[in-house]
Amino acid sequence: MPLAYRTPDSRFANLPDYPLKPHYHMLREGLRVHYLDEGPRDGTPVLMMHGEPSWSYLYRHMIGPVVEAGYRVLAPDLIGFGKSDKLTKKAEYSYALHVAWMRDWLDAMDLSNIVLACQDWGSLVGLRLVADTPDRFAAVVLANGGLPAGEPAPEAFRKWRTFSKRSPVFPIGRILQQATVRELSKAEVAAYDAPFPTRASKAGARIFPSLVPLGANEAVPDQLKAWEVLEGFDKPFTCSFSDRDPITRGGDAKFRARVPGAKDNPLHRTLRGHHFIQEDDPEGFAAAVIETAKRAEV
Repeated sequence: MPLAYRTPDSRFANLPDYPLKPHYHMLREGLRVHYLDEGPRDGTPVLMMHGEPSWSYLYRHMIGPVVEAGYRVLAPDLIGFGKSDKLTKKAEYSYALHVAWMRDWLDAMDLSNIVLACQDWGSLVGLRLVADTPDRFAAVVLANGGLPAGEPAPEAFRKWRTFSKRSPVFPIGRILQQATVRELSKAEVAAYDAPFPTRASKAGARIFPSLVPLGANEAVPDQLKAWEVLEGFDKPFTCSFSDRDPITRGGDAKFRARVPGAKDNPLHRTLRGHHFIQEDDPEGFAAAVIETAKRAEV
């Protein structure tokens, strides 16, 4: 098994607005996945998937409202993030592995009728899960993300990818703040830094931008296959993109045009905020999730 780092529990003590019980699942490779599991066990499952370089803490203001509406919320930490184990070499990560790890976890959870809520890399992984097992999913809510398949990288993303490769420092909390309109407290910035106390623990966060299949990339064939499935996905598919994200702005158009469940969906909306809309407009994103889940039940 590759060498993995496990962030000490003490790093997560007394995080603001995160009094949530941890749950763990051991993957076949011996890597431990952390996830949150809140709400009634017989409720429709809502799968909230985070992106780069955040973790399930990102959804702390959305989980309560969705649970109060009667749903079961599950929010995993991707391998390399949050309370999940972290491989310490960038070369040990791949897009395919991230999908496989989350697919193994999802199979172990034995969920069905899932409503996916995703953003950033949460969509790159989450939408691949939908494409792999479309019968498991009842609906999708997509915010500030996508499923790139070899398109040219936007200038803002090229700069971000270069920074992630070359910057001598990689301040996770400050990166979150720079892509958020709302002023985060010092404690919130520290909460985003908490999973990453060492340089090696940031390997997964560092490599993620280079794994995005914008331009030539080994993942493009798998992306194209996933798009073929999404082009037949006629269940509710809601786009909730923000108005101030320079990287994903306008990215909803492709889904509205190509995904049947998005074409005639009246629930699309523009949320107010930057890239991490869970921080800037958690109420709006949560409302989109609840309304989409209800539409899926009709």
